[in-house]
Amino acid sequence: MFSPVDQQPDFPGMETAVLQRWKDHQTFQASLEARADGPLFSFNEGPPTANGRPGVHHVEARVFKDIFPRYRTMKGYRVPRKAGWDCHGIPVELEIEKKLGFTHKQEIEDYGVEAFNALCRESVETYVDEWTRLTERIAFWVDTDDAYWTMDTSYVESVWWSLKQLWDAGLLYEGHKVLPYCGRCGTSLSDHEVAQGYDQAEDPSVYVRFPLTDGALAEAGASLAVWTTTPWTLISNTLVAVGEDVAYVLAQGDGDAYPVVIARDLVEAVLGEGATIHRDVAVQELIGQPYRAPFDYVVPEGRAHYVTTADFVTTSDGTGLVHMAPAFGADDYAIGQREGVEVVNPVDLEGRFTERVTPWAGLFVKDADAGIIEALREAGLLIRAETYTHTYPFCWRCKNPLLYYAKPSWYVATSQYKDKLLAVNAEVDWHPEHIRDGRYGDWLSNNIDWALSRSRYWGTPLPVWRCDGCEDTICVGSRAELGDLAGSDLSALDPHRPYIDDITFECRRDTGDGPCGGTMTRVPDVIDAWYDSGAMPFAQFGYPYAEGSEQTFSERFPADYICEAIDQTRGWFYSLMAESTLLFEQNSYRTVLCLGHIVDADGKKMSKSLGNIISPWEIVDRHGADPLRWLLLTDGSPWINRRVGHGPVEDVVRRFFLTLWNSYYFFVTYARIDGWTPDARPAPPVAERPVMDRWILSELAQLITTVDEGLEAFDATTAGRALEDFVDGLSNWYIRRTRSRFWAAGTSADKDAAFATLHECLVTLSALLAPFTPFVAESLYDNLVCTVDADAPDSVHLLDFPVPDTTADDADLRRAMAAARQVVTLGLRARNEAQIGVRQPLPRALVTLPDTDGWDRVAGVVADELNLKAIELSEGGDTVSYQLKASFRDLGRVFGKQTPDVAAAITSADPDPVVAAVRAGQSVDLMLADGTPVTVDPSMIQVVEESREGWTVATEGGVSVALDLTVDDVLRREGLARELIRTINDQRKQLDLQLSDRIRLELAIDGQLEQAVADHRETICRETLATDITDGAASGGAFVEVGGHAARIRIEVNR
Repeated sequence: MFSPVDQQPDFPGMETAVLQRWKDHQTFQASLEARADGPLFSFNEGPPTANGRPGVHHVEARVFKDIFPRYRTMKGYRVPRKAGWDCHGIPVELEIEKKLGFTHKQEIEDYGVEAFNALCRESVETYVDEWTRLTERIAFWVDTDDAYWTMDTSYVESVWWSLKQLWDAGLLYEGHKVLPYCGRCGTSLSDHEVAQGYDQAEDPSVYVRFPLTDGALAEAGASLAVWTTTPWTLISNTLVAVGEDVAYVLAQGDGDAYPVVIARDLVEAVLGEGATIHRDVAVQELIGQPYRAPFDYVVPEGRAHYVTTADFVTTSDGTGLVHMAPAFGADDYAIGQREGVEVVNPVDLEGRFTERVTPWAGLFVKDADAGIIEALREAGLLIRAETYTHTYPFCWRCKNPLLYYAKPSWYVATSQYKDKLLAVNAEVDWHPEHIRDGRYGDWLSNNIDWALSRSRYWGTPLPVWRCDGCEDTICVGSRAELGDLAGSDLSALDPHRPYIDDITFECRRDTGDGPCGGTMTRVPDVIDAWYDSGAMPFAQFGYPYAEGSEQTFSERFPADYICEAIDQTRGWFYSLMAESTLLFEQNSYRTVLCLGHIVDADGKKMSKSLGNIISPWEIVDRHGADPLRWLLLTDGSPWINRRVGHGPVEDVVRRFFLTLWNSYYFFVTYARIDGWTPDARPAPPVAERPVMDRWILSELAQLITTVDEGLEAFDATTAGRALEDFVDGLSNWYIRRTRSRFWAAGTSADKDAAFATLHECLVTLSALLAPFTPFVAESLYDNLVCTVDADAPDSVHLLDFPVPDTTADDADLRRAMAAARQVVTLGLRARNEAQIGVRQPLPRALVTLPDTDGWDRVAGVVADELNLKAIELSEGGDTVSYQLKASFRDLGRVFGKQTPDVAAAITSADPDPVVAAVRAGQSVDLMLADGTPVTVDPSMIQVVEESREGWTVATEGGVSVALDLTVDDVLRREGLARELIRTINDQRKQLDLQLSDRIRLELAIDGQLEQAVADHRETICRETLATDITDGAASGGAFVEVGGHAARIRIEVNR
């Protein structure tokens, strides 16, 4: 016997019970063991950074990571699911700095690297516990007991192995380049990290003159007009670049004291409409000309402050002359290296001016802009200053503005593999597809070498040692190799700073006179944490050093599926692809699903740094995890941004979960009353069941196919919406149309067929929903199957994915029922327009359909639903009159000046044949007043219907329903009886009666209502579960109004 079901479900409480059941039965482990011999489906978990508690926006990725492995497991695949935690990097360090109140990097040094890193490790472990708890609560089935941690020694060694491979291949090198640099964090960033941090910023736009100091132009008092949006870099100016193909002039603004050299095309934009052009200036006249820099706080050694050329100079903005500070720009640096000028850098590693720049010493450079602009104005060098809004890179973690800074760094030569990266990317199954060649492909096409090193503390140490004598460098690939070099056993060494920094050894480089003998010391850098996470396909197994790691990696590489937010095109998706391509000549994933961001009420991305995160526990504790999962999986394409909060989740509960639960409650309630179980009373074959049973089972067969195809294609949205549509049809069409079969007295084949049909639908739904809503699916399955079948699999998650019953699949019936439901919708609309409720029977309806195949199978259902005594097919013209109107906009596009004549031909045409053609989607041949024939597309004709007297008509999409509004006394009394049934059932609800409670009715009524009860006593009893109706005073009963008639109703429950 099925267990009773609460009509008002407590989803969070139910989920807690299911979680305990899974623990007691070790269901996750059992699901893996059941498929141990199946074909492999390889899934890689992108490791979340354990630098804080998870927010609701983190649930999205974990739900999409869960659904497809669950589905594949039900399809018979072996799907290992190893959890992972990203432990290193600036995000973790910033969390500790915040706790300690640090604002400068030096404070870490003063505190002690060992103590600081210990706090980082402790913080990671604390937050991983939080993530593990949420992972379990939302039913993300992943093995957290065997998770990989990027800070584990085996993982770090695996990363070292990969770096040694790159070193040996000449792909890991040290270079001196201009890099994006965060003064707050004190480290450079990689190009893909910078791509994640762009935001709108308001910066100065400054036009400055640099006076020429030699030559004819200088004698004429001329200056160079330059433009910059970074006034602070003017202090480090060493060159001005011009374009060889740019036309220059000597011009002077109206009222300006000095003429300036400027691109001809930019004179008016910079100097104004009243500017005077004195003469042309040849590029050759400018090359090599010296000028006076605006500031002399830092004077470069050797030749500097002269004009040179550069091919990137354009006239799209600025002045056509480019100020160059090689310390702070990649293009500037390249030109400076070409010219051999000194790199002037008066900015420290925290982004502040050094003491040499006396007015602004110790000030963050961008904060000095205003003072620098004022100094230029006072010196008479400022042409114009304004502000402008543009996109600027900010540190993706601390949100400080980045600087571009020339400094030594270690690089991975990814640019050498650009063509290979593009080739492997072309083979990836991207969702959405346009990412492959768009957002991601474009970015790959502009690939530059990966700036790998970070001047930080908590990270995988760069395994490179440098000799303090000969400057030789070597890369180490393991602790064993390092131990051999150092002459000691390092098998117990923690490979993090500061312990790794203490390992030194003698340089063995052959100088020609024997070994060098200098001391090899590790370079102080750690590596980009994105490299850590990108190494997970092999490092999660400790490859190649851990026992069995080579075989495991070989089996699971590449992954069949990965999934993360769309911004990982610049993060994990890239690091995975870059590392695997350089190391193994192939990509590490086949299919990738990109997710949009979870946004707050203002549409802003939820982020810990913005403080707008909603705790997932708020939603899960109030509504349950399944409703949140359903919202995330089905509310639009995965890659669109979506708002998540209590409101949207409550809507999901109301719209889907309560609809499903009510169907489940309905079935269990009546099955318990009748003692029905699947094996107690076998149901008739499907072919012998009523049309509603055959229809819903056909819909079920189609649903299985749709859901299967959707999940196979990584399309949870389409699959989920099909499930939601089916549940709606099951509740609001099938059960509503067949409920009288369930509460009919006694037993019958018809009743057994209804029970069997609804039971099959609910059990199959539990299996189809299992990947989406694991808790509800388990709860339904446990009661509907396990309580009545001791031999059934212990969990819905141990089932095979459903297979459609081809014998039940009836496409013609589905089409006919779809037409029937459309007819019902139109019929209800027509009733509403006539202000006649559906409880009032009507004598007949005339229905016009474009396709009448199968109509005879469903006509009775429509008549019942619309409360009609008869329903007939019709051509439609006998209940309405038609008026034809022209769609002038559509006509005008084709007929131009002829439009009025064609419109007149439309309105004067015989309506009936035109309406028939329009409804069939056929063009219409007409004759203009002058005898000219024209052919008109059906979209150019509007058909307006007017109901004839005594009828009401509703039409849509070629389907028309005309209702005969004639109501005689017999029909009126039947309508009153139905109104009374509704009123009595409302009273049952107010008395909080159970669906199965039988009642006795005492009615105080008279007139037509009394006659209505006399005519329809049996129907009233059946529909209200009344065993008896008596006339009387109904003392103590409720006064009500039924169809305009006063009545008193007293209900007594049969006990």
